[in-house]
Amino acid sequence: MKTAHSEKIVRVKGIPKLTEEQREELLKLAAMSDDDIDYSDIPEITDFSGFEVGKFYRPVKETVTVRLDADVLHWLKQGGKGYQSRLNAILRKEMASQPKMRKAA
Repeated sequence: MKTAHSEKIVRVKGIPKLTEEQREELLKLAAMSDDDIDYSDIPEITDFSGFEVGKFYRPVKETVTVRLDADVLHWLKQGGKGYQSRLNAILRKEMASQPKMRKAA
């Protein structure tokens, strides 16, 4: 039985094929609206203190031109490869320590 949604199911190497019953269940779930899903058996997360920012989430990177003092750039590059990632980590840590800034109008 082929449905309009069956093309959305992707076969991943090493994972057994779905049964027809499993495939139908997935298609039914995909067709449900978020409001129809029962989340009552899932506890609400209210304490985020143990969460690590950036562990799984990878923000979109933008290419920018930044003018840095030569000694600052030299210091960053002393750590070897990955100086741009180190600079980003330093800026992210500083950003996290600051109160939220108002967005420009």
